[in-house]
Amino acid sequence: MGAGRRGRMGGMKLPSVPGVVSGVRDRWQARGSSAASEPSRPARSDAGVPMPLALQGVVELLVVAVVGLLLGALLLGAVWAAGGFATLGAAGSLRLAGQAWLLSHGAPVGIHAIQGLSLDGGGTVTLLPLGLSLIPFTLAVVAGRRIARACWRGQFLVPFVAGMAAYAGFGVLVALLSRTEQVSVQLLPAALCPLVPAGLGTLVGGWSASRSLAAVLGTDAASWLERTSQYSRWAGSYVWAVIRAGFLAAVAAVAGGALLLTLALGANWDDVITVYQDLGTGAAGDTALTALQLGFLPNMVVWALAWSTGAGFSLGSGTITSPFHTVLGPLPQFPALAAVPADPGAFTAGVLALPVIAGLLAGWWFCREGENHLDDWMAIRLPLRWLTFVLSTLLTVAFIAAVGAGLVAALAWLSGGSLGIGRLTEIGPDAGKVFVWLGAELAVGAAVGYLLGPWLEREGYRSRSWGSDDDAAAALSDGPVPAAQTPSQNILTGDQDKAEEGEPPVAPRARRFPWTRSSTPEDTLPEHLAPEDVRSEHPTSEGEPVEDPVRPGETPGPWGRSAAASASRTGSTTVGARDTARAPRAKPATVRVGGAEPAPAEETDTGPSRRKEAKRRRAEKRSAKRKAARLAAMDRENER
Repeated sequence: MGAGRRGRMGGMKLPSVPGVVSGVRDRWQARGSSAASEPSRPARSDAGVPMPLALQGVVELLVVAVVGLLLGALLLGAVWAAGGFATLGAAGSLRLAGQAWLLSHGAPVGIHAIQGLSLDGGGTVTLLPLGLSLIPFTLAVVAGRRIARACWRGQFLVPFVAGMAAYAGFGVLVALLSRTEQVSVQLLPAALCPLVPAGLGTLVGGWSASRSLAAVLGTDAASWLERTSQYSRWAGSYVWAVIRAGFLAAVAAVAGGALLLTLALGANWDDVITVYQDLGTGAAGDTALTALQLGFLPNMVVWALAWSTGAGFSLGSGTITSPFHTVLGPLPQFPALAAVPADPGAFTAGVLALPVIAGLLAGWWFCREGENHLDDWMAIRLPLRWLTFVLSTLLTVAFIAAVGAGLVAALAWLSGGSLGIGRLTEIGPDAGKVFVWLGAELAVGAAVGYLLGPWLEREGYRSRSWGSDDDAAAALSDGPVPAAQTPSQNILTGDQDKAEEGEPPVAPRARRFPWTRSSTPEDTLPEHLAPEDVRSEHPTSEGEPVEDPVRPGETPGPWGRSAAASASRTGSTTVGARDTARAPRAKPATVRVGGAEPAPAEETDTGPSRRKEAKRRRAEKRSAKRKAARLAAMDRENER
């Protein structure tokens, strides 16, 4: 009976149910996991059918829009209930919440009058509160994750487009309901501007759920990469490493701006409290003013960063502050503006060092990444190593600085704008000046970090390189390493002719410093002496016997080995084989002297070094297995 039921069930074709994170199943299959390791589908309810993807996208994005509007309405409603905005009333507070919602999405709002006072020609508020923009962005990230979990690979764009259309319609509706005689909103910006934070947040959420932008967009990036050449893949790796290094520089620079703002507020905290007391707005007014300052907190961080670069920023027409030139006119009664320094004094040099430190971190990270394929390409094309190193370093740090400065300049442009009132029409830094100043400082720091990277990580470079000189000599020789080697005994490089002629021997190729890398294969060690990670970078044909070097004064044996090495081994080692898998050495020959008992020939003791090497490799394999197990556990945890 059970067999019959299984037979009938085996002929049924169950419909596909959305519920697997886009791209996750492909990632698990790419790792070679079994079918049991794949993320399980959520339990399907028999009560109904799955929601269409387009409808789910509309619902998710409308929830984002409504929740963002309600958060602003609740805050303004609390202020109105406490006695603030008494002249507006409940309906006016709701319209003000709608206007704040539009401003948080970057839509400009026109102002014709304030509390009955008409403005000549009116003004337009374009100053974007970046702190409020983080609210719809964060909510959209959550919605994007939920949409991605409901899609199969390549289906994400269907709910995304439908949700964006619904979000644009909601923006138009808010603009229509928020219009008054004093405030006007254009419908086209109200429909398009909200799509920027909501769309970016949704895409970021979909990517975070699938960990693959190609899976989100439905493209097959793997097959496209397979069709490209090796040079194209190297170029892509280099560009991606430069972009990440520039992003790191931008993040570090923003962190420096946040640190500077914190120190400025702490040093002028008494002046900030004095402004609160002079305003005398009461508990409700202080709450609204603090919430407004929190909304502009990211803007002030970017302004502090622009000040630390030397570009400075303006707080209205005729008011500019920078480490070198400060002209302060009448400032609005805004508590946080009390931290603006009137005279930086002796702190200028220390402040200008913050962007340089950000560039230093980016250059150091790029050196650790080891993806400077531009240097490799130039080393092959040009014969002068010092010239290729200088050119590749200058170009690389220029690219990193351009990426980092471009990102910060975009933030500077977003953080500035106009309040549309009187002198407050020019607020924020100049994006062009920020790009020039910050780009120069990041370039200097990145160059220093890239050059100092090998010394900052010298021990790490030793462990990832060919090994120390003593270890290389011990691997090459059958006996103990001598205390010092004469030029004629220099077996690390194989340049015997140069050593015999008295020329200085070439140093072994150990990838510790970028300027010591050679583009010729003559300066490299034999591949079977390199660590496992270097062997994988320079593979040879499988099954080809590994050749032992021929030391000076020895006769070459079969397969290019020395005669002594060939006589001492009974088998050859193929590429990829471990030292522990080699055939045992033949017993040394004995010599009879005058019919006496044969005395064993003196044998070189290389066993301990081989055992240490085998032990190290086994430890590396165990570490790799533990790392793979941890990654698999993390993926399973994310799926749950």
